[in-house]
Amino acid sequence: MDHRPSLNTDEYPVSVISLRELEPSPIDTPVEEPKDDYFPSDAYIPPRAAASALGLGGHDIAYYLTRIQKYSSYTFTLFLGFHITNTSVLPLLTRSVANSDTYLLLTRPFYQSPLTEPFVVALPLLAHIGSGVALRLYRRHQLAKRYGYENHEQRRHLRGPSVSRTSLLGYTLLPLVTGHAFVNRVLPLWVEGDSSGVGLGFVSHGFAKQGVLSFVGYSALIAVGAWHFVWGGAHWLGLTPRSISADRAEVRERRWYELNALSAGVAGLWMAGALGVVGRGGATGGWVGRGYDELYSWIPVVGRWM
Repeated sequence: MDHRPSLNTDEYPVSVISLRELEPSPIDTPVEEPKDDYFPSDAYIPPRAAASALGLGGHDIAYYLTRIQKYSSYTFTLFLGFHITNTSVLPLLTRSVANSDTYLLLTRPFYQSPLTEPFVVALPLLAHIGSGVALRLYRRHQLAKRYGYENHEQRRHLRGPSVSRTSLLGYTLLPLVTGHAFVNRVLPLWVEGDSSGVGLGFVSHGFAKQGVLSFVGYSALIAVGAWHFVWGGAHWLGLTPRSISADRAEVRERRWYELNALSAGVAGLWMAGALGVVGRGGATGGWVGRGYDELYSWIPVVGRWM
């Protein structure tokens, strides 16, 4: 006897719902768009979890790019410590541009020699910037791949990972650092073949010749740099507000104020020495001053007024 179930529609009624055609959809969880340094900012990430997110779990391209960005910033911090000490702390202690220049010329060979400068300054800076840009492009590529955006026209409408405030400060800092390095390092090498004679007196001379432009430029460089360094360091160390549980809103808010207060303190200390002492040191006379005038005149666009 045949006991197979009957296909009688009276026993198994066919309805519109049972035959409805469904669009295919992915069964995995979509990629969340990063909000803060390529990680969600609205989610609680404890310090240990944040460290895991920086590479202890997977070993894809993002793993290596994130580590390059992280450890290159640690290396560059060594140079930054020397630089802030020479251009701010020592001028505050000595209250003299000439005396501070002596210490600057003594310590500068440690980070401006042909051997150390590429490894302490140039390469870490290029690695930090390059890995950050590459990481954004990789995240965007992953989003396009996940959602099936195959051609250029489709990818033009893809909303990539949002830029965090820390990253935005970094992009703003890039032209400021480039201009500073060009005037104080590249220009003397280009014109005179050597930058050993360029120190704090050269900066003071620039303030005396073009005070408004110098004040605006150095103020922007110091302020943007201080906020980027403090918040970037807090991110790598797991000390940002998002590392605190969302149900501890007061602690999160206090951490936000603490990091901004620390940023303001670093910027204030830096400005006090760089602008308050070096910026008010006055012009240099004699043949040295004439040499400074010649160097400043080579600056594109603004050099004719200096």
